[in-house]
Amino acid sequence: METIVNLCKSRGFVFAGSEIYGGMANSWDYGPLGVELKRNIMNAWWQRFVTSRGDMVGIDAAVIMNPKVWEASGHVDGFTDPLVECKKCHERFRADQIDVAKSCTRCGAKDGFTDPKNFNLLFKTFIGSTEDSASVAYLRGELAQAMFVDLPQVLMTSRKRVPFGIAQQGKCFRNEITPGNFIFRTREFNLMEFEYFVRESEWETWFEYWLEEMKSWLDFCGVKCEHLVFHEIEDGERAHYSKRTVDIEYLYPFGQKELYGLAYRGDYDLKRHAEHSGADLRYTDPKTNEKYLPHVIEPTFGIDRTVLVTLLEAYTEEEVSTVRSTSGQVEESETDKRVVLKLPKALAPFKVAVLPLSKKDELSSIAGSLSGRLRKRWATDYDETQSIGKRYRRQDEIGTPYCVTVDFDTLEDHAVTVRDRDTMAQERIAIDELEAYFNERL
Repeated sequence: METIVNLCKSRGFVFAGSEIYGGMANSWDYGPLGVELKRNIMNAWWQRFVTSRGDMVGIDAAVIMNPKVWEASGHVDGFTDPLVECKKCHERFRADQIDVAKSCTRCGAKDGFTDPKNFNLLFKTFIGSTEDSASVAYLRGELAQAMFVDLPQVLMTSRKRVPFGIAQQGKCFRNEITPGNFIFRTREFNLMEFEYFVRESEWETWFEYWLEEMKSWLDFCGVKCEHLVFHEIEDGERAHYSKRTVDIEYLYPFGQKELYGLAYRGDYDLKRHAEHSGADLRYTDPKTNEKYLPHVIEPTFGIDRTVLVTLLEAYTEEEVSTVRSTSGQVEESETDKRVVLKLPKALAPFKVAVLPLSKKDELSSIAGSLSGRLRKRWATDYDETQSIGKRYRRQDEIGTPYCVTVDFDTLEDHAVTVRDRDTMAQERIAIDELEAYFNERL
């Protein structure tokens, strides 16, 4: 983890938030490369699960909703973790994540802990100029509730028929007692999920279908199957409304922890909102005119955790003996370590880097014009500082699939050298053929 955290900071993927003021515990900002990686993940997910399907639509709901939504869903009363506090240093812990019979992990005191008490995870805020019970509101703790309460409008405007899904991406907030492990657990985090509405009799079929689709998505992100654990949550441990829940867990450097979740929520949420709001949330079958509350399958994907495991899977250290420039001269002759992020090409922040072999006007002019041309199609970096070998190393370390080197031979043959990130193989390609070359590979 320390290696990944340092790489993220030094290369501009993720770094501590408000650092000039000393930072803030568990506050992380996505830098220039990190935001591109995150957006690429979100765009690929949206394309795969929403725009390429005829049975899915998307929404983008407000972060602050009517507080009655959270009362009806049970979050105001039941969205809690058990909290204990060290009697000496007053550090707070989740009671289900420590051994309260042992000494405090922070100060080592053996004075013991307070009795567990429920700690609500919703962030409370106030709407308007007064701070009283009438103006209380909450930052959303999950994306799901908006998709339930917006169901009538979505059905009316989209004319979708069951089975179908409503998808959403966005930021959620939970006042976690013990956040940590970099971007694994934070108080503000990003989710991608959808509620898939089905007939009750078909829930098992769709549950298995979406479990396989989640496995396929993880494969697309480069996550190896042997690093995953599919944990069936047993009776008594599941949410009271669920007949089946599978946690997709990952073998992180800090242990086996949850990555994604797949839950069968039944009709619990729609029933609660219908009862509390008085609205009719039933679906009308257009063929039979049957009215019923659909049941729901919910696949949940954490964006931040996807970024983390994608980086963990892609990080590779290799021993290499030589790196050659396009003119054939050896830049480095001794064996050294090459750090490379073997990110899936679709997710890499930059797809191409253009590297003039020299800063001389002729080469820089050609390289600058070429990078501008490529940038219209693909995210393209431009780098003309230090030796070509060091520039290759930089691009390897941030996961750029292809480097395009403009050298002195380019002035004569109007071609460039294209280097593959993973194999380090080089090809001479005519400048006029570059777009076609990358079209086949990116």
